[in-house]
Amino acid sequence: MDFSLVLLTIGVSFILAVIAAPLCIPLLRRLKFGQQIRGEGPQSHLKKAGTPTMGGIIIMVAFTLAFMKFSVINTDFYVMLVATLGFGLVGFLDDYIKIVFKRSLGLTAKQKLVGQLVFAAIVCILLISKGHSTAIGIPGTDYSFDWGGIFYYPFIVIMMLATTNAVNFTDGLDGLLSGVSAIALGAYAVVAMQATSLPAAVCAGAMIGAVLGFLVFNAHPARVFMGDSGSLGIGGAISAIAIVTKAELLFLVIGGIFVIEILSVVLQVASFKTRGKRIFKMSPIHHHFELSGWSEWRVVITFWAVGLVLAGIGLYLNKGL
Repeated sequence: MDFSLVLLTIGVSFILAVIAAPLCIPLLRRLKFGQQIRGEGPQSHLKKAGTPTMGGIIIMVAFTLAFMKFSVINTDFYVMLVATLGFGLVGFLDDYIKIVFKRSLGLTAKQKLVGQLVFAAIVCILLISKGHSTAIGIPGTDYSFDWGGIFYYPFIVIMMLATTNAVNFTDGLDGLLSGVSAIALGAYAVVAMQATSLPAAVCAGAMIGAVLGFLVFNAHPARVFMGDSGSLGIGGAISAIAIVTKAELLFLVIGGIFVIEILSVVLQVASFKTRGKRIFKMSPIHHHFELSGWSEWRVVITFWAVGLVLAGIGLYLNKGL
């Protein structure tokens, strides 16, 4: 596979995001699309109130233009486009309702779930139409097992919902999700090239460029936040790439930071409901480290570093697939 094409996709997407951001940020500010800060969170975050959000639009536009320009058009292309833009649309509606209608919760949990299920179902229909393999490989081994469509596709739906929400939970500090997702996507770009899946490699490249371009304006102190418009879209892209390249379980390693983030939320809620006690000072876990005295930048850099190590481990394990 032509590695230079992936690099070109990254470069073009990056430039598009860097160009779009200065045009979009003032518009979001004029529309008063400002971030609302949770009062129970770290007090240092209160000064971020009013920072433009819904910047995920920048990511989605840069991604879409680059992906459509450099990818071949086939079923895998549509799988990844539907997953990314579909989940991104759910996130956009959630952000829009929060900001415009001043509803702190945006879409209800049921509405958000229905929206995610609709696009996950479309992805499954596309996969079935192309005769997608229902076998799942065990990372680091040559072993795989075939669940058959009856079990595989429900697993895919659950995986997509879990992945997108795990990515969403990771979005809480300046530059955290942008950096962690770029690292995970970089690993999946390599996986895609090894699997000779051009659409998946180009999809990863287009999203890498978009999030890195966004990071220029999202690094501490952030001038714009991505909101659910970006985080759910990024999660959709990562899950779709993992599915298309048949590296579904490899996400547990390459996307280890996302897994840790969502587990911290699940464990915190379970502990509080069953024992009346919290495990962490605050969840997701990146806030725990902040409330333990770490600076925001220290948390971000540490998570980036851990994400890089996990991505390396994931690529090493992928050799055995």
